[in-house]
Amino acid sequence: MPGTVSCLDGNTFIVSDASGDVESSSSTPVGLFAADTRFLSRWVLTLNGERLNALSVDDMLYYEVTFFLVPGGAVDYVQADVSAIRRRRLGPDLTESLTIFNYGQQDVELDVRLDVAADFADIFEIKFDLHDKAGSHYTHVGANELRLGYGRATYRREVSVTASEPATFDAQGLRFTPRLQPGEQWSTQLQVVMRALRPDGFDFRSTLRALRPDESTLPASVQAWVAAAPTLDTENTALQQVYRRSLVDLAALRFAPLSLGGASVPAAGLPWFMTLFGRDSLLTCLQTLPVTPSLTPPTLRILASLQGARTDHVLEEDPGRILHELRYGESAAFEEQPHSPYYGTVDASPLFVVLLDEYERWSGDTALVMELEQEARAALAWIDQYADLMSTGYIWYERRNRATGLENQCWKDSWDSISYADGRLPAFPRATCETQGYAYDAKIRGARLARTVWGDPGYADRLEREAAALYDRFNRDFWLEDRGYYALALDRDGTPVDSLSSNIGHLLWSGIVPPERAPRVVEHLMGPALFSGWGVRTLAEGQGRYNPLGYHNGTVWPFDNSFIAWGLRRYGFTSEAGRIAEGILYAATYFQGRLPEAFGGFDRYTTRYPVRYPTAGSPQAWSSGASMLLLRTMLGIDPHEDHLAVAPALPAAFERIALLDIPGRWGKADAFGRRRPDQPHG
Repeated sequence: MPGTVSCLDGNTFIVSDASGDVESSSSTPVGLFAADTRFLSRWVLTLNGERLNALSVDDMLYYEVTFFLVPGGAVDYVQADVSAIRRRRLGPDLTESLTIFNYGQQDVELDVRLDVAADFADIFEIKFDLHDKAGSHYTHVGANELRLGYGRATYRREVSVTASEPATFDAQGLRFTPRLQPGEQWSTQLQVVMRALRPDGFDFRSTLRALRPDESTLPASVQAWVAAAPTLDTENTALQQVYRRSLVDLAALRFAPLSLGGASVPAAGLPWFMTLFGRDSLLTCLQTLPVTPSLTPPTLRILASLQGARTDHVLEEDPGRILHELRYGESAAFEEQPHSPYYGTVDASPLFVVLLDEYERWSGDTALVMELEQEARAALAWIDQYADLMSTGYIWYERRNRATGLENQCWKDSWDSISYADGRLPAFPRATCETQGYAYDAKIRGARLARTVWGDPGYADRLEREAAALYDRFNRDFWLEDRGYYALALDRDGTPVDSLSSNIGHLLWSGIVPPERAPRVVEHLMGPALFSGWGVRTLAEGQGRYNPLGYHNGTVWPFDNSFIAWGLRRYGFTSEAGRIAEGILYAATYFQGRLPEAFGGFDRYTTRYPVRYPTAGSPQAWSSGASMLLLRTMLGIDPHEDHLAVAPALPAAFERIALLDIPGRWGKADAFGRRRPDQPHG
């Protein structure tokens, strides 16, 4: 959000104003959050009754922010005798040090006040601006601690504030009254501990502290994460910036889900999606296999451990179905939101198999493929046994939880994202095109695993026959011959939903498009209706619901474009893939190297810069992963048994790219690319 400063570690984060203060409202994601709950809704520092203002802010480290503060504002700043440094560090809990300096010629008596409040709002209460909480708040004021709490039946959350220096505590905060001589400084360290309590008093979050007993190890951990990744060697500073920022953001988004052991998986994104998502995590792992393959095994294992095992209409669970979203807040605990976990997605199950196969191709880790054989088989069985709601051989969706379930259960899951070209919304069930591509890919890949790892050639043959039948059926029913592209979806009666959308690009990376049709698909993807110059829009200009600032109806999503470029490369359209890579990577420079969830779909040569989408998440895991998949695409990197194939085709904006020490079953390998001398600029 513009004007705010974020600090995060996994799914724990704090969003404040530029001076470090938190003054939240019921509908803004400002405050200190963990496990989908806001533990601090007010955290305001005053000095002698006056708020402080920031001269500068150092937020180069995602887990630490330093604010340099003075009384009054920077605009009307006059030399201040008293100044302050507020240094904030986030781990499982929040530590904040405050240092005040007296550079004047006289002694000063200071009244240092910190106002504290906790509304314990659930993230969904904030997102949907809800106000009625069914539980009760309580406050305990001790000699050395302020403890605020909230309880509802067996659900309890608490936050405690302590200080290293003597303070006076009251129900609204704490106060210090230091006296400083000229040239003196005074410091205190504030500790904010967040607890998620069972009825017996056990704190679920204590396991996170056990995993990170000493926060001083965090910088070394980040350095080790970056050092373990391949080295990018290029003169292109934009590419260097986005690669480094993406690596660090992925480190920031790693978290260990409560009660699921200590393995780290990527949270989807700040602020609304700081938890485990099936689709987002799987696609992020696919994007990052050449760079950070260590994300994949824990992600697959955790999703397998939570795989659907029964039929539940509230959670939309089926046997074999991979979850959509896992939440820990109050609304999930009392099933006011069905996220404990919620299974309302139709693409995570096939993508689970796709990632398992792609990971084995990179790593040679057949042990993991054997370990997850039954879960992979169950995910494949779900496609035909539970997802084919109309008995037509396609994956369909229609929510069973009418109260709080998602209407659209594809990646474009906002309510109006699936529409006809004239803007009408189709009836349910719906079958989106890209999901059928994922199912086709999953069956092809599942067959490979069955034949080469599981030792079941009969099952492999069956999956290949099913994939071939789906290929033929899909290309008959979804192809719009008069328009030269695939329908966005099928309506319940089999009528093609004829919008031109970015979804058709996903069909290329799944391989379900016949080679002779690919040129017409590519012509649409790279034409002015879809391609903005920065990237492919989610919905083409001229469609009924097109809006360059529509969430799924005209914006540009970096993750979406990374997979489209990968698909273009698969079908031999290297120049077009390069144009997308160049557009997305240069767009990142306008966001300080951090690709947001989405940005406006305005034409590049009209605005001259990518327009910020007002509520885009940032950092976002699959946006961070986009740069890594685009690197793979530009260099033409592909694993082939015990060696790495490289076929570089760089866009004109990149003279030379080298990715060194790429990990895989071959040990470490390098990929070099240089633009051909005869390749035109521009």
